[in-house]
Amino acid sequence: MIDLSPLVRRLAGTPLYAWAQTLQAQLDAKMEKGHGDLERWQGALNALPDILPSRVDLKNDFILHAECDEATGQQTRAALMGLSPWRKGPFDVFGVHIDTEWRSDWKWSRVSPHLDLVGKRILDVGCGNGYYQWRMLGAGADSVIGVDPNWLFFCQFQAMQRYLPDLPAWHLPFALEDLPARLEGFDTVFSMGVLYHRKSPIDHLLALKDCLVKGGELVLETMVVEGDVHQVLVPEDRYSQMRNVWFLPSVPALELWLRRAGFVDVRCVDVSTTTIEEQRSTEWMRYQSLSDFLDPNDHSKTMEGLPAPRRAVIVGRKA
Repeated sequence: MIDLSPLVRRLAGTPLYAWAQTLQAQLDAKMEKGHGDLERWQGALNALPDILPSRVDLKNDFILHAECDEATGQQTRAALMGLSPWRKGPFDVFGVHIDTEWRSDWKWSRVSPHLDLVGKRILDVGCGNGYYQWRMLGAGADSVIGVDPNWLFFCQFQAMQRYLPDLPAWHLPFALEDLPARLEGFDTVFSMGVLYHRKSPIDHLLALKDCLVKGGELVLETMVVEGDVHQVLVPEDRYSQMRNVWFLPSVPALELWLRRAGFVDVRCVDVSTTTIEEQRSTEWMRYQSLSDFLDPNDHSKTMEGLPAPRRAVIVGRKA
């Protein structure tokens, strides 16, 4: 059983305390339903060696360092490989380099200079395996709660938390919809790579706003297209081979959506074209990746002939 009492103690005296007291029962009920692969993934977690890190770096990368022999290194690698595929990272764990599909460190290096996370209580919606949660702590966050219903990502987070048990980061296998309405308890809310999967993007923005304290900051990252304030791409069917992509707005349109949803001081801090160097297949993620979804003769287009993925980061404050 995962014990959430440290989280409850952490949130005592905050607007989130009443919610925190309900989380253990909610998590236990979710885990009782479980997932068909949970036992196998739990076996991989149990196979991780008991090591105490001698050095931890979350500010510049994710690095856990300790002196260990070759057999221990092989044991670590085999256990972590048992949690494949790894999408977000990279992670360096006692000399084992997890070369994830995404170079998430590149995205973090573009986003983090525009943020002040020192002392902030943070919610990361669609947090994946928690890579950014650890980097947020490295940037000085007070505490970080991530929510993502994917069970493999949950287990990958547990693998890292095994070696960082005292740090104030928690991963809950919930969707945003599983959180109570009007929590209004987080200083900063992240939603990265989620909005374009939502059939109702404005409702998503309103739900994110309801998680923030007054004056709290939203950090929104999503795919965009070029164009003016009226430009929004709605794919006919698939986009980059994904069926669950609904709205790709221009940056001006996205900024307008945030203002209509009640955010102020809205600004775009980064726009980047996703390259096949930033998202690709690796030994740790052997399935198809971006290069398989682009026009082989013109990487400015997807296989469907639509504009290739561009991503923007928009920051706004709850009025």
